[in-house]
Amino acid sequence: VQLQASGGGLVQAGDSLRLPCAGSGRTFSSYYMGWFRRAPGKEREFVAAMSQRGGITYYTDSVKGRFTISRDNAKNTVYLQMNSLKPEDTAVYYCAASAIITRRSIEYDYWGQGTQVTVSS
Repeated sequence: VQLQASGGGLVQAGDSLRLPCAGSGRTFSSYYMGWFRRAPGKEREFVAAMSQRGGITYYTDSVKGRFTISRDNAKNTVYLQMNSLKPEDTAVYYCAASAIITRRSIEYDYWGQGTQVTVSS
């Protein structure tokens, strides 16, 4: 499956953004989907993940209550709704597909190209 993330931009602290990640191929709905991010000078970190039909979700602690992962399998798209953005959320955000639901980036087989999110204070 090929993935393309979009929707990034420059926003102020407290603003919201929604990142869509469009997938190609008929097998999109068979994959667990995840979002990761890489901040400047830091390693890539897990943000959120969702099972094939959305019944299971995982979030990293720093985004719980602010970010929501969702998916629309009819549109082959997974979303990351980000509310109450903080400067520390500044990063390149990546979507990824895996055969299992996991927080470990090594378990993800397919990656989108990333979209930059910058939050100013």
